[in-house]
Amino acid sequence: MNGCEISASVTALANFIACNFSSEQIEMLAAIFNQLGDTLITINVRQSLCEKKKEKPSA
Repeated sequence: MNGCEISASVTALANFIACNFSSEQIEMLAAIFNQLGDTLITINVRQSLCEKKKEKPSA
């Protein structure tokens, strides 16, 4: 998927959720997806740092 396709898919999903879920459910889903994104970023950064540490020659 390219960037435009991803953006269109996310927008379609958001519209579906907005039309089919209550305000309370939308708030909960937004909080869950926000936490998921933050956690994925944290994991990715940690993995990148560990990989860089492995690649760095010992002095």
